[in-house]
Parts: sequence; structure tokens; C-alpha cells
Amino acid sequence: MKTFELTAETRKSLGKRSTKDLRLADRVPCVVYGKAENKHFSVNKKDLKELVFTPNVYLVALKSETETLGVILQDFQFHPITDEVLHVDFYEFQADQPVVIKVPVVLTGFSEGVKAGGKLQLVNRLVKVSALAADLPDTLEVDTTSLGLGETIRVSQLSFPRLELVDPPKSIVATVKLTRAARGAMAKQ
Repeated sequence: MKTFELTAETRKSLGKRSTKDLRLADRVPCVVYGKAENKHFSVNKKDLKELVFTPNVYLVALKSETETLGVILQDFQFHPITDEVLHVDFYEFQADQPVVIKVPVVLTGFSEGVKAGGKLQLVNRLVKVSALAADLPDTLEVDTTSLGLGETIRVSQLSFPRLELVDPPKSIVATVKLTRAARGAMAKQ
């Protein structure tokens, strides 16, 4: 999985007033969870946009004045009107312990159902997996070549080396929907 480098400054004071001052200076307050004590940082708003507003998932190298932490993006909050990032939560992981993260799904192949007039639909764009950080892929490729009209691919049908799928087994990943044209062609037969 790709690593995104982010420069952070340690927050010396917490509270509403200092948070407001940070936001006025185009900085976003952040919290890192995971080990014994939470760590409070702030990052540049422009640097954070490349991490938040993307379909990709990254491991983050959070560099502060004293240390570099390996973290993943856990949660973020937006302003309800301007869509600016107000706050970010990171989770600190350890290289020898599994990380639970959502990984994007990429559909490959030309399915039989699409050839028959159906429409391929990606239902779950992200699938939650558990693996060591070194084993995490950038994307999960799902082959749809044998998928017929009205058929679905569920999480239970997928398997990837060195990955454990955490989503419920009955969750649908992709399906081929019947279109009006395909229904009409089936009715004529």
C-alpha cells in the first residue's frame, strides 16, 4: 500500500480558543489514537486535502518535530456548509500487528451478464480487511468475467492471500442488474 507523508506540529494547548486559532491559521487539529496516550497534532489544511479528497487509501507517515508515526486515517469531520476539514482522527498501528482498514475494490473482466445486455454495478466500493501493514494492497481486484444476468458477488466468495475479509460474508460487492432491454430479450425467448 502507498505511504503518504504528512508534516505535523505538536499542539501545546487544547480547547476551543486554541482550536479556533489553529483553523484561522489554515491548520487542522488532529488526534492520534492507538497506544497508551493520545497525541494531539495540527497539520496544514492544503496538505490534508490530498489525503482526504481521494478515492485511494494510504498508510500515513506522520512526521512531527520529535518522531515519525505510522498511522491510518480513522475519521474526519467536515464543516456542514463549506466542506472544509475541521478535525481528523488517526490510528497508530504497529508493524507486527494486524491493521483493519477499508480497501477500494476494482472490477476486472467483461462479464457474461453485460454481454447479454445487463448493467454491471459496483455495490460496495470499499471492503474492510485485516492484515499486516506490509501486506496491505492498494486495491482489491475482483474478476467479473463469469458473472451472469441477475448474479452477484458476495464477500464470502472472495479470497486474497495474507488478507482476512472483515465485512459480513453476505455483503454484496458487485452485481449485474437486468436492464429493460435485457428483460425484453429474455421475454421474447
